[in-house]
Amino acid sequence: MSLRMPAPDPAVLSARAEVIKGLRRILENDGVIGDDESLIAYESDGLTAYRQLPLAVALPRTTQQVAQILRFCRERGVKVVARGAGTSLSGGALPLADGVILGLSRFNRVLDIDLENRVVVAQPGVTNLGITEAVKKHGFYYAPDPSSQIACSIGGNVAENSGGVHCLKYGLTTNNVLGVELVTMDGEILRLGGKTLDAPGYDLLGIINGSEGMLGVITEVTVRILPRPQHARAALLGFPSVEAAGQCVADIIGGGIVPAGMEMMDRLATLAAEEFLHVGYPLDVEAVLIVEADGIDAECDHVLALVNDIATKNGAVFSRLSNSEDERLRFWAGRKSAFPAVGRLSPDYYCMDGTIPRGRLAHVLQRMNEMSERYGLRVANVFHAGDGNLHPLILYNANEPGQLERAEAFGAEILRLCVEVGGVLTGEHGVGVEKRDLMPEMFSEIDLAQQMRVKCAFDPEGLLNPGKVFPQLHRCAELGRVHVHAGRVAHPELPRF
Repeated sequence: MSLRMPAPDPAVLSARAEVIKGLRRILENDGVIGDDESLIAYESDGLTAYRQLPLAVALPRTTQQVAQILRFCRERGVKVVARGAGTSLSGGALPLADGVILGLSRFNRVLDIDLENRVVVAQPGVTNLGITEAVKKHGFYYAPDPSSQIACSIGGNVAENSGGVHCLKYGLTTNNVLGVELVTMDGEILRLGGKTLDAPGYDLLGIINGSEGMLGVITEVTVRILPRPQHARAALLGFPSVEAAGQCVADIIGGGIVPAGMEMMDRLATLAAEEFLHVGYPLDVEAVLIVEADGIDAECDHVLALVNDIATKNGAVFSRLSNSEDERLRFWAGRKSAFPAVGRLSPDYYCMDGTIPRGRLAHVLQRMNEMSERYGLRVANVFHAGDGNLHPLILYNANEPGQLERAEAFGAEILRLCVEVGGVLTGEHGVGVEKRDLMPEMFSEIDLAQQMRVKCAFDPEGLLNPGKVFPQLHRCAELGRVHVHAGRVAHPELPRF
């Protein structure tokens, strides 16, 4: 592992057998994993470039067990990393050698379907798609739909504020979550929000969305469900250049049109997806754009006619409308399978996540092509074009010396570019360990200290998911004592976490 993480606590490492024994007093025997061979399944999440065996894994079934585990770990100074389905692409669930993985896979039940209030209450281990499946027969669905929705858990979606194809029109996870049950590091069980539209008091729920498991462990989620639209149609558009496709996206949004979804793939990603699923993508174009409209028939026809006119003005050389629900789903199947499809092109790839102003899309894509030539690594671009959320896939071979390091440097330069043009480091994957050391590119020391104070209010001993998000030198007890002068901190030789 080339990534620097906090040094393990020798006292905790030496007490491993006692920690495992204590966890087994709280859980049944099959609820604790302690042997190294079985722990391999938990050594990484979706960011597989970094791996570390945890101290142990605890698999609780109830909120009370979660509270007991957290109290037990706090009393002994043991770190805890909450883990859902392990699909995080930023290393958010990367284990620690002296930390317990708190796996929530057994929290897998839908607890309440309240059609009158249009909400579902689910445990955090329920998959994103599982919520839609639970209400589909009633004519409802859950709007946020990450590409990994068949596997990713709703608890993890809240932790990372996940997006998806249809978040352009219907919002990210934070716009669709009404309440959570949360357990703090000292074992206190909190309820934030609920079935009402807006809970009174401070917006603590807004803090929890996207908090990356650093403030508490989510044990229940209340989400908003929506009536399924009467109709949905998609347009498949092809362009002679990625710049033209990017300008088309900017012009659609600039024209006041908000499609249900708008996704883009460059030539390399399109070729991979077509070879993988054979959905009928054009292969003689440099970029493909999928634009969906939903609502009544007349609305869909009107929106797509406007989109087609804008695409034509931007030089589109291919245009096809879905003529059936099956064809619409095929358009999206290729896009949602783009990540595994690109995996067939290279032994490894590094999936990035950054967000830019839509008007800078063409410029950023051109700069990324220049970077690709300079680093000698191919890049396939797949992204939520409508909200400017980029997902460049940098292809490399980890068995070739130096290629992983080049891929990391390439990715870091892309993220710096995102900030440079007025964007942000992440759109939906989170900061985790991947973007941790780039946080100063976007935030000042004062900004980071203020964010850290929120962390300290929930977890003053820094035991929940440490080593993630903050490239900080100080602990909570030392917050504010690090003096910065002329952009330099004292003792720069010390590792910063």
